[in-house]
Amino acid sequence: MINYLTKAFAALCILSLAACDVPPEGVEPADISEYELAVATIGCQMVTEADYQPVELQAGLTREQSKAITSYMLATGKAERLPEGGVKLTTGACA
Repeated sequence: MINYLTKAFAALCILSLAACDVPPEGVEPADISEYELAVATIGCQMVTEADYQPVELQAGLTREQSKAITSYMLATGKAERLPEGGVKLTTGACA
């Protein structure tokens, strides 16, 4: 019985981790790549509106898509929150 519960728990952990790596709804993998490139061009950090707008324009994203990708990057460990606010990418050219 304990062995069964251990296996079930392990399976749930694996499934929940795998779900984190699925792009947000309405976002394609290519959008994420464009987002990463655009963030790199502004120094890998997004703190103010002046940082988010060029990323959205360069990557061809809406504000909703940009926010969804930022949340996705934080959830998958590809970005981190900055103490003063905003986020910093920690992957790709920003690694």
